[in-house]
Amino acid sequence: MNRNILTLLLLVNLTVTHVLSNPAVDIRTVDPNATYETKALFYNLKKLMGKGIMFGHEDATSYGMGWRNAELRSDVKDVCGKFPAVYGWDIWGLGTPYNIDSVPFDRMVKWIKMAYMRGGVHTVSWHLANPVTQTHAWDTSVHAVKEILPGGKYHQVYNQMLDRVADFFLNLKTDDGTLIPVIFRPFHEHNGSWFWWGARFCSPDEYKSLFRYTVTYLRDKRQVHNLLYAYSPDIFRKEEVYLERFPGAEYVDVLGFDNYWDFQNPNTIQKGIEQLRIVVNLAEKMGKVAALTEAGYNGIPDPKWWTQSLLYPIKNDSIARKISWLLVWRNYNKDHFFAPYPGHSSAADFIEFEKDPYTLFESDLPPMYKIDVKK
Repeated sequence: MNRNILTLLLLVNLTVTHVLSNPAVDIRTVDPNATYETKALFYNLKKLMGKGIMFGHEDATSYGMGWRNAELRSDVKDVCGKFPAVYGWDIWGLGTPYNIDSVPFDRMVKWIKMAYMRGGVHTVSWHLANPVTQTHAWDTSVHAVKEILPGGKYHQVYNQMLDRVADFFLNLKTDDGTLIPVIFRPFHEHNGSWFWWGARFCSPDEYKSLFRYTVTYLRDKRQVHNLLYAYSPDIFRKEEVYLERFPGAEYVDVLGFDNYWDFQNPNTIQKGIEQLRIVVNLAEKMGKVAALTEAGYNGIPDPKWWTQSLLYPIKNDSIARKISWLLVWRNYNKDHFFAPYPGHSSAADFIEFEKDPYTLFESDLPPMYKIDVKK
């Protein structure tokens, strides 16, 4: 190897080591061997808490109202001129050409890479099919969790599913080979009972074991080091309910939750804020990131919903405002959409939402994959 190149690589390594060992840099991720960029993402997500809320949208660049598979397009950008800061994706269907939302996996990888190069952040859910029946995530006919844990009849089937997940994440690379960080959010909304991993279909200990095994397999056996791990139940009312199936701080980087209903109804907004406070307080105690991992109002019938029902109640609460991001669901068709599109009645309010200094879109973000200890 050329001596100059070797010297440069040594200096880069020493710089990274110095930054990560700096006591002023609080980076304690689930994966101690996470890549520099992944640790930097965690560091910057924590730094954002209390400074601004990133806006996210599921499948933002995959399709929208009246279009699909267009390059460099999103309904969000069509309305306000900016891409969302956070991109949501789902990886059910690995091993086939398309995911659960008919998004081609090869294009998904391309879109993830493009947004990463622009500075965007990615979060991935997993509506995996019931491993016992091989049907879909909503098949609760068989209590599958106990069957896929070590010692279960379908344990190797689940390992094969995890291998496909590992291969997908290890394939997310830039042209120079840098692994792209992802916030992985498996087994979400687990306190409900609509998925096979839901509360009526496994015990709290079984759920915890499943979450821990998944992290351990990906991190230690498959050496996937570009992931942060998110925990996200559905609506809850008390801290003890939130923590009932919590796998432990050593397995979770992001404390989130999904809540559509409480932020749609003016009579329940305060309940949503109370849940945000619980999550933020727990995240601060544990040294984690807090987020509203799914929210939204299907069809957005309230033309002032973005500012009056979503942003202002959160922004004006001294604790709830510390979430790092909020993500709304996808724009599938005119009967199922959660972000505005040009001409929609809430589009003007969404522009005001974007203009608010406390909302962050992609071009508003600081460098999310670098650690700057000076700021």
